[in-house]
Order: sequence, then structure tokens, then C-alpha cells
Amino acid sequence: MEENKKIDNHDEPEQQSAEELKRLLEETQRNIQRALESFSDGKVNPQLVMESLQQAGSVMRSVSGSAPTGKVIEGVFNGEGMVGADGKRYNVPPNYASKSKLVEGDILKLTITQNGSFIYKQIGPIERDQFVAQLGRDQVTGDWFAVKGDRRWRVLTASVTYFRGKPGDQVVVLLPKNSRSNWAAVENIIAA
Repeated sequence: MEENKKIDNHDEPEQQSAEELKRLLEETQRNIQRALESFSDGKVNPQLVMESLQQAGSVMRSVSGSAPTGKVIEGVFNGEGMVGADGKRYNVPPNYASKSKLVEGDILKLTITQNGSFIYKQIGPIERDQFVAQLGRDQVTGDWFAVKGDRRWRVLTASVTYFRGKPGDQVVVLLPKNSRSNWAAVENIIAA
């Protein structure tokens, strides 16, 4: 009998927590619905939309109390790191840059959590061009590059390693569409 009481007492906080979470989600849904309804009658009220979304965001922030908090910095990816709005350079893990196929000029958000973890998120990809180039490796430095005609771009070693590239392979690269760059992102490698 006492065991049942313990189980019931243990479940009660979880039940309250689930009920509170459900209430918060329903409130968020109402706020978003209110914002959507302002579009349906053809007379969009931007202030109403923003207020509804801010209220929804406020509710979600209260739900995600365990979400990473700390310092948030936005910046631009420069091929190997992020240059923040504060003018400082922040190292972007090569595996993240490679996997995300970041291109020079992409906008990133860096959250530095209270425990010192760095969490990057791509928030503004720029327009890209894609084409095939030749993969090469500098004999002196060991750096990898892609070359097409008289243009040469550095590529991340992590990308080349992932695709098991070798000098002379064809490399499918991504570049900023409307600007020159020193770096290219590797989309794929075609073995020679």
C-alpha cells in the first residue's frame, strides 16, 4: 500500500509538469493562430503579428528554461572562421563548416553558453554558384585547393578527408554567387 502512495506521489509532479507544458503549448498555439488570422482577412496588421509572435516566443522561452543561455554573437564566415560583429575572430570547427558546406559570406550565430560551450548556427546562407574544378595539394604547406582556369580557392582539409580526395580528383565546389572568394566549400569529390 505504501509503495502505491510513493508511486502516486512521484507521478504527481510529472503530471503537473505535463499539464503546465500542455497549457503553455496551447497558449503558444493561440498566439500563433492570432497572427495567422490577421493574414486571412487580407488586412495584415504588422503590429498585431509582431505582438503575437513575441508573446509566443516569450512563452517558448519560459518552456525552454534548459536551453543554452549566454552570450550571442552574429558574424560572417570567412572560409575558416567567423568574424563577429564585435570585430573578433571566432574559430569554427572545420567538421561543422565542412558538413554544413559553409561558404564565405554566410551569416552565422554563435552562442557561448554559461559553461563555455560554443554553439554555431548558420542563419543566413548567401547565394551560391556550383561547378567542377580540379583538386590539388600544395607540396610545401600541405593545404588543399580547388583550381579552375586561372582561379584557385582553398578548401578545408576536413572536407577533402571526408570525401577521401586525392590530388587530381575532380571536386564539386560551392562559391558565393556575387562576390570573389579565397575559399570554396566542397560539395563532393569525383575520383580521377
